[in-house]
Amino acid sequence: MKILGISDTEIAFIYSPMVVERFTDVDLVISCGDLPYYYLEYIISMLNIPLYYVRGNHASRVEFGTTTTRTSPWGGIDLHKKVVEDDSGLLLAGLEGCVTYNEGPYQYTQNQYWRSVFRLVPSLLLNKARLGRYLDIFVTHAPPWKIHAMNDPAHVGVKAFNWLIKVFNPSYLLHGHIHIYRQDTITSTTVGNTQVFNVYGFREFTVPFPHKRSWD
Repeated sequence: MKILGISDTEIAFIYSPMVVERFTDVDLVISCGDLPYYYLEYIISMLNIPLYYVRGNHASRVEFGTTTTRTSPWGGIDLHKKVVEDDSGLLLAGLEGCVTYNEGPYQYTQNQYWRSVFRLVPSLLLNKARLGRYLDIFVTHAPPWKIHAMNDPAHVGVKAFNWLIKVFNPSYLLHGHIHIYRQDTITSTTVGNTQVFNVYGFREFTVPFPHKRSWD
């Protein structure tokens, strides 16, 4: 199963008819935040495949179009505080935003993130009982604590995400928020059985769904 992860910055060839030829074999799109709703809607309309998303800390409360306004991307599936099963059988969950640093929208304290993660637990346990696994992909905007994170207040990681990785062993954690300016920046880290990807811009990867793990 081929997945396209996107986050934080618009890519010219994605926001063009070239997207169809370039990503013809992609089965699913996951946005990790801070992308305009119109950009996500364009991808949905051109590729005609499911798109799941969480909002980043720079997301608009309302986005104004030429004829209407919207508070979410039309056709996208919001993962914030949810555990969902895709039609393919893939298990996804997500949490939006980042650690609070200036009281802006979509910012949460570490304690609020802990509470949000704990609220996912009953659904994860139900997945395990039904399907034999808790979670395939955890989708966030902010990174886990000290994994791809930075030291400034705006870009620290979330401690509760590390606990979720350790206890529930998702195959992947996808995040954005950390912009990539150098080619030697680490964007892929293995933590136990979980592959953590920073999908800033875009990243394609193949999920050998659902029974074995093999990371690109």
